[in-house]
Amino acid sequence: MRAPITTKSTSLKSLIWDMLTFEKLLTREVVHLIYWAGLGLLALMAFAIVGGAVGLALRDGTIAGLLIALPVLVGGFLVVGALILLWRAACEFYLAVFRISDDLHAMRQASAPVDQD
Repeated sequence: MRAPITTKSTSLKSLIWDMLTFEKLLTREVVHLIYWAGLGLLALMAFAIVGGAVGLALRDGTIAGLLIALPVLVGGFLVVGALILLWRAACEFYLAVFRISDDLHAMRQASAPVDQD
Protein backbone atom coordinates (compact mmCIF):
# COMPACT_ATOMS: atom_id res chain seq x y z
CA MET A 1 0.00 0.00 0.00
CA ARG A 2 1.36 3.40 -0.96
CA ALA A 3 1.50 6.32 1.41
CA PRO A 4 -0.94 9.09 0.56
CA ILE A 5 0.47 12.09 -1.19
CA THR A 6 0.48 15.04 1.18
CA THR A 7 -0.24 18.40 -0.29
CA LYS A 8 0.40 21.73 1.33
CA SER A 9 -3.29 22.37 2.03
CA THR A 10 -3.84 18.99 3.71
CA SER A 11 -0.72 19.36 5.81
CA LEU A 12 -1.88 22.85 6.86
CA LYS A 13 -5.28 21.45 7.79
CA SER A 14 -3.60 18.65 9.68
CA LEU A 15 -1.33 21.08 11.51
CA ILE A 16 -4.26 23.31 12.51
CA TRP A 17 -6.33 20.31 13.58
CA ASP A 18 -3.44 18.90 15.64
CA MET A 19 -3.02 22.23 17.42
CA LEU A 20 -6.72 22.65 18.11
CA THR A 21 -7.12 19.11 19.45
CA PHE A 22 -3.77 19.06 21.32
CA GLU A 23 -2.64 16.02 19.31
CA LYS A 24 0.65 17.75 18.58
CA LEU A 25 2.15 19.80 21.36
CA LEU A 26 4.35 22.83 20.77
CA THR A 27 6.32 22.16 23.91
CA ARG A 28 9.70 21.61 22.28
CA GLU A 29 9.61 24.82 20.30
CA VAL A 30 8.36 26.85 23.25
CA VAL A 31 10.94 25.38 25.62
CA HIS A 32 13.72 26.21 23.15
CA LEU A 33 12.56 29.83 23.06
CA ILE A 34 12.30 29.97 26.84
CA TYR A 35 15.73 28.36 27.19
CA TRP A 36 17.43 30.91 24.94
CA ALA A 37 15.59 33.79 26.62
CA GLY A 38 16.80 32.54 30.00
CA LEU A 39 20.35 32.27 28.71
CA GLY A 40 20.06 35.85 27.49
CA LEU A 41 19.05 36.99 30.96
CA LEU A 42 21.94 35.06 32.49
CA ALA A 43 24.33 36.71 30.00
CA LEU A 44 22.99 40.11 31.11
CA MET A 45 23.63 39.05 34.69
CA ALA A 46 27.22 38.13 33.78
CA PHE A 47 27.73 41.54 32.14
CA ALA A 48 26.35 43.20 35.28
CA ILE A 49 28.81 41.25 37.41
CA VAL A 50 31.72 42.29 35.20
CA GLY A 51 30.54 45.89 35.31
CA GLY A 52 30.20 45.77 39.08
CA ALA A 53 33.65 44.30 39.53
CA VAL A 54 35.25 46.83 37.18
CA GLY A 55 33.34 49.67 38.85
CA LEU A 56 34.47 48.47 42.26
CA ALA A 57 38.09 48.36 41.10
CA LEU A 58 37.95 51.78 39.43
CA ARG A 59 36.13 53.41 42.31
CA ASP A 60 38.88 52.65 44.76
CA GLY A 61 41.71 53.11 42.27
CA THR A 62 44.26 51.23 44.35
CA ILE A 63 45.64 47.72 44.40
CA ALA A 64 43.35 46.99 47.34
CA GLY A 65 40.32 47.85 45.15
CA LEU A 66 41.55 45.44 42.49
CA LEU A 67 42.09 42.74 45.11
CA ILE A 68 38.53 43.24 46.33
CA ALA A 69 37.07 43.27 42.81
CA LEU A 70 38.78 40.04 41.73
CA PRO A 71 36.87 37.74 44.12
CA VAL A 72 33.63 39.50 43.18
CA LEU A 73 34.33 38.75 39.52
CA VAL A 74 35.31 35.10 40.09
CA GLY A 75 32.45 34.45 42.50
CA GLY A 76 29.97 36.10 40.16
CA PHE A 77 31.09 33.96 37.22
CA LEU A 78 30.84 30.82 39.37
CA VAL A 79 27.29 31.75 40.36
CA VAL A 80 26.33 32.48 36.74
CA GLY A 81 27.88 29.16 35.65
CA ALA A 82 25.88 27.29 38.28
CA LEU A 83 22.71 29.11 37.25
CA ILE A 84 23.30 28.18 33.59
CA LEU A 85 23.60 24.51 34.55
CA LEU A 86 20.47 24.68 36.71
CA TRP A 87 18.55 26.45 33.94
CA ARG A 88 19.57 23.77 31.42
CA ALA A 89 18.58 21.00 33.84
CA ALA A 90 15.18 22.60 34.48
CA CYS A 91 14.47 22.92 30.76
CA GLU A 92 15.57 19.34 30.09
CA PHE A 93 13.38 18.10 32.95
CA TYR A 94 10.42 19.97 31.47
CA LEU A 95 11.06 18.40 28.07
CA ALA A 96 11.45 14.93 29.61
CA VAL A 97 8.08 15.20 31.33
CA PHE A 98 6.38 16.11 28.08
CA ARG A 99 8.26 13.41 26.16
CA ILE A 100 6.94 10.88 28.68
CA SER A 101 3.48 12.28 28.04
CA ASP A 102 3.96 11.79 24.28
CA ASP A 103 5.14 8.21 24.84
CA LEU A 104 2.15 7.44 27.06
CA HIS A 105 -0.17 8.90 24.42
CA ALA A 106 1.41 6.68 21.75
CA MET A 107 1.12 3.63 24.02
CA ARG A 108 -2.56 4.36 24.63
CA GLN A 109 -3.20 4.64 20.92
CA ALA A 110 -1.30 1.42 20.22
CA SER A 111 -3.18 -0.53 22.87
CA ALA A 112 -6.61 0.79 21.90
CA PRO A 113 -8.86 -1.86 20.37
CA VAL A 114 -9.09 -1.64 16.60
CA ASP A 115 -12.58 -1.64 15.07
CA GLN A 116 -12.74 -4.27 12.34
CA ASP A 117 -15.59 -4.03 9.90
